[in-house]
Amino acid sequence: MTMRRGLLNATAFAFAMANVETMIVVYLRRLYYPEGFQFPLVIIDTPTFLLELAREAATVVMLATFGIAAGRTKVGRFGYFMIGFGLWDIFYYVWLKLILNWPASLFTWDVLFLIPVPWLGPVIAPVSVACTLIGMGVVLLILEARGPVRPAGKAVWSAQVIAAAIIIYSFTIDVWPRLDADGTLLSQWVPVTYHWWMLIAGQLLAISTFVVWARKAHQAQMPGVSGI
Repeated sequence: MTMRRGLLNATAFAFAMANVETMIVVYLRRLYYPEGFQFPLVIIDTPTFLLELAREAATVVMLATFGIAAGRTKVGRFGYFMIGFGLWDIFYYVWLKLILNWPASLFTWDVLFLIPVPWLGPVIAPVSVACTLIGMGVVLLILEARGPVRPAGKAVWSAQVIAAAIIIYSFTIDVWPRLDADGTLLSQWVPVTYHWWMLIAGQLLAISTFVVWARKAHQAQMPGVSGI
């Protein structure tokens, strides 16, 4: 399968999967937010919340499975996973806009994820991360198409994990102190301030270390270059 065909498949898969995700969210909003989604959050019953956790976990598994099926090597599989994840996230908001005319802007706050706690932030934050994932994924596919790819070392992986942790923490830093047994604190809170510096720091760390590694991996593929 050519890279172009693979990218078309990834786009179609993410587009359709985002549609399914959006339909579920539309149903939930009609049940819990009949006047339209807004903060503070409505605390849903435990069985429904557990179903939502399972659905979100299954979504990640589906995206990973797509990557495994689409890629030829570990590099390609991870690349397709990143691309699929990024496109799915972007198309999700495209569908929400088409169906509900929401969000009002890219700076509208949303519930981004629920595992292990609710992630909250302006829509533009996850969209920017999605764009980064897509860009990195495309680079991985280009490297894979050119030949064997030099594996990333522990330092690169460590930097990526730290970057991801910083970004995730930017979405949850204000949630952790408001977790209580019955959700009272969350149900009374309207988020206003987002920790942009954490998002920027995480993105810069992820992109810079990835670019350095990708450059060395590309050099290693060139004839007569060892790629130290």
